[in-house]
Amino acid sequence: MKHTPTIRSKIETELKQRGYTFSSFSKISGINRGTFSTMLNSNPPKPISVRQMDLITKALGYPEGWLYELYIDECFYDGKGHWKRIKPFLLRCVDLGRKDCIQKVLVRLTEDLSYVSTVFEFAEELHKEGKENEAVPFYECVIENERYYHSERLAICQYRLFCYSLNTDLDNNRQAAIKFAPFPKNLPENYQLDALLKLTNINFQFYDYDTAIHYAKELEVLVTGILWDQAQARAKDREVTRLNTERHLIVYYGQAYLMQGNALEKQGLYEAAMKFIPYYENLTRFEGLDEVGMIEAQKFEVWGKANRLNLQILMGDKDSLPAYVELMRNNPQEILLGLLTIIESANNYSYSVDDTLDLFAENINKFRELRTDISYYHTNNSLLTYSRFFLELSRYFFNKGSYTEAINNMLISLKASSQLNDKTYYIKSITLLFEKYKDHSTEEQRTEYEKAIKAVEYNTKQMTS
Repeated sequence: MKHTPTIRSKIETELKQRGYTFSSFSKISGINRGTFSTMLNSNPPKPISVRQMDLITKALGYPEGWLYELYIDECFYDGKGHWKRIKPFLLRCVDLGRKDCIQKVLVRLTEDLSYVSTVFEFAEELHKEGKENEAVPFYECVIENERYYHSERLAICQYRLFCYSLNTDLDNNRQAAIKFAPFPKNLPENYQLDALLKLTNINFQFYDYDTAIHYAKELEVLVTGILWDQAQARAKDREVTRLNTERHLIVYYGQAYLMQGNALEKQGLYEAAMKFIPYYENLTRFEGLDEVGMIEAQKFEVWGKANRLNLQILMGDKDSLPAYVELMRNNPQEILLGLLTIIESANNYSYSVDDTLDLFAENINKFRELRTDISYYHTNNSLLTYSRFFLELSRYFFNKGSYTEAINNMLISLKASSQLNDKTYYIKSITLLFEKYKDHSTEEQRTEYEKAIKAVEYNTKQMTS
């Protein structure tokens, strides 16, 4: 029968081979001689702490994490889990990236399901420290072992993994949203607000406008109820309960209406979209706004004015252009989105906006220069706007017969869409557009196009592998 070495037998073998006594090894390791002796010779032996294990490892000249596989048994001395030893060991495994040991500990620990809550608390500690990747296996462990499907704890774990998984890949985000969809209602209210806003934005980004409106309506109901409760508390001179949310409460209220309007706009329902503007353009009137809340409310005031002009222009009202241009000049952060609206309207109603393009030529050139560093647009909404703008600008130049300029702008849009893994949009729009005008392209442009398509295919494979 093959003898399985224990952590103590391995240490003893090392000491003998190197000629150490307890006294001599105590001096180089920093572990008290008596303590070291009881760890190896007592019956039963005294458990070894992970700190002591690390001191022994360092003294023997081995890399950090030596014998950690065997140390797992030390965490389950007498067959029972000992959290006072397990937690420090898991923290060290997290620091050293020892996922193998983490998984083995979790498997043994959750043989007793009473430890599920302890694992959850540990995951939350890692999350608060900003160790999101490190927290993943612990949240996954809770999900796998949680007995109650509708529990708040399970919903929080699903929410954490949902948030961690979001990136610039629209298809990835769509899959994450579908997977998370059953859980938002089981979250505490503060997490519900953030979850519903994220789900609204994600569905909006991949063109599922009906679902985006559904989540925005849920957000509207939730945040309106919370604000009502707070108003009632103030009216009765009671303490107002403050929720720990990512954004100010007024943001969720404003976004609930703003996103419903935006989703209707994207479906061409401009009159219906216009009806939502009054709900978010005057939020400074809300009682109890602090400094941050007032700043956020003022942003919605600008967006309200911009969106009213935006919708008028999309409906073909060219008389609104001067006011819209003036708003863009006073609010530079609105220039890209404003130019997209103007170009879309010009394409739909066949009129020239050359004067406006000349006015913002410097801004447009700066946008073009960013094509090699599209990650500058750190949010998907910004990157989507960037891609759409250059696609619409491409169409505008095609309509004018300026083919070289049109194709150059189309290639910028293609590169942005490929970063988003926006397969639906670039296949239906950009590829078809290029094929339609391919005969007007230069050899250099065709080469650039082929490179971009190959990059898209490569990115798609990488994201799905």
